[in-house]
Amino acid sequence: MPSITRSFSQQLHEDEFWIAWTPRQQHTPMNTIVQAKHEQKGADHRNSITSNRIGFDTITYGKMHGERQATGCEKRQLHPAMSARQTPPMKLSLKRRRFLRSGGVLMALPMLEAIPETACASPKNAPVKGDSPKVKRFVCLSNNYGVYQKAFFPKTEQAGRNYELPETLASLSPHRNDFTVFSNLDHGFTGGHQGVPVLLSGVRPVLAHNYSEGNISLDQKLAEHHGAATRFPSLTLGCRERNLLSFTRTGVQVPSIDLRAAYRKMFYEDSAEAKITQKKQFERHSSILDVVREQAKAMDGKVSQTDRRKLAEYFDSVRTLEQKITQQEPWLQRPKPKPEVEEPNPGNGTEEQLKAMIEIIALALQTDSTRAITMTSGFVNGDFGLSGGYHGFSHHGERDEAVAALKKIEGFQISMMSYLIDLLKAQQDLINGGTLFDHTAILFGCGMASGTHSTTNLPLVLAGGGFKHGEHKIYPDADHERVPAANLLLSILQNSGLNLEQFGASNGSLRGLEFASS
Repeated sequence: MPSITRSFSQQLHEDEFWIAWTPRQQHTPMNTIVQAKHEQKGADHRNSITSNRIGFDTITYGKMHGERQATGCEKRQLHPAMSARQTPPMKLSLKRRRFLRSGGVLMALPMLEAIPETACASPKNAPVKGDSPKVKRFVCLSNNYGVYQKAFFPKTEQAGRNYELPETLASLSPHRNDFTVFSNLDHGFTGGHQGVPVLLSGVRPVLAHNYSEGNISLDQKLAEHHGAATRFPSLTLGCRERNLLSFTRTGVQVPSIDLRAAYRKMFYEDSAEAKITQKKQFERHSSILDVVREQAKAMDGKVSQTDRRKLAEYFDSVRTLEQKITQQEPWLQRPKPKPEVEEPNPGNGTEEQLKAMIEIIALALQTDSTRAITMTSGFVNGDFGLSGGYHGFSHHGERDEAVAALKKIEGFQISMMSYLIDLLKAQQDLINGGTLFDHTAILFGCGMASGTHSTTNLPLVLAGGGFKHGEHKIYPDADHERVPAANLLLSILQNSGLNLEQFGASNGSLRGLEFASS
């Protein structure tokens, strides 16, 4: 079972977890004091992708045995209704590291000049707050294999409104004036499957240290922006596939949850005992941070100017963690919404599973449980009457059988985007007026363009969100003129109320994509 590092914002609402406070260093997984191991039923949760930035996302409860290893983490049960098996933490060597201590709690410092190990610079981590008169929401629907492009993109000579809707997009026909298709947008690099986790930032994890906010994904940027406005800053969902899209500003990949876990997370009320336990954890986290801050002040005058800068950057992430605690604690005493819809119990087919997941997404937005959602969908052998695997089909080589399979799979994924539009158009927006669709940006996109491992000309369709739609927009395809797909991400953030001039690998907002009047 692969080990992963859990982000604190996710852990606040997970069923079971080992609390681990982990510095983010490139290619140094053994720098982890206590590396969390976690297994979620039905999901093979992911390699944690590290980056060149100083920061942390989680806290470690541990007991020191000498100077070299930390063991004995405390296990907490937060949601009795949701089960997950946990594996005890590993024993890891801690030599050549410095720690701030508070009782049985450790916090690893970044590698400083005073310690003979390579240090990595970190950006300022202060969340950017915008001011918008409307509450905006964001949903990203994706897959991990791209699309069969000949059935997805309109003809290259058909720019503007009078384009012929391609076969894969046919189910969007009833909403023709409510979405935009983009051609020739991408993130400007090669790498096949490595492009998948780059979709919502344009930043490869290994290059994240070159960017002021690392490789934070669009949904997590919005989660920071909305703060305590919703119970869950974001939801990261997977249906028959791993969701690889969501990253915090310190480079932690946010793990996804499945259909039933999402429903129970949003609507199952926690027991009184679980709430008390969680409140105590919040209080202990806060006291740890207080001690860490005082010890950091004591160290400040004893290190070089370069080290002071690194410490300042590192403790920016302390403040970010404090904000998360402050934002989430009040929700303990607020009752969860009571939906009229019972817990979903779909059949085993992807068609039923994905449709139920789309309904959960609509329900999450309707109840204002969150305003930032990503969802990755997959396929299993036997779905749609097909025999074979998604990955195998994606390497189609223009074989008729494989191409037909891809058209079925991808056509259904787009039909679920259309279904989500239907659901949101039918639901009144109690905050803004109008419908939920009026104030929700729905992006279908893939970080890998096609199963041939191409990352050029990403499949991107944007619906709703307060933009002017109805067109096929074609951008220059010459290398020196190419427009970054991250410009589209920046435009979505700007229209969501964030006062930004740059996001990820963008070089400006996306020209030609206009905001509709409020």
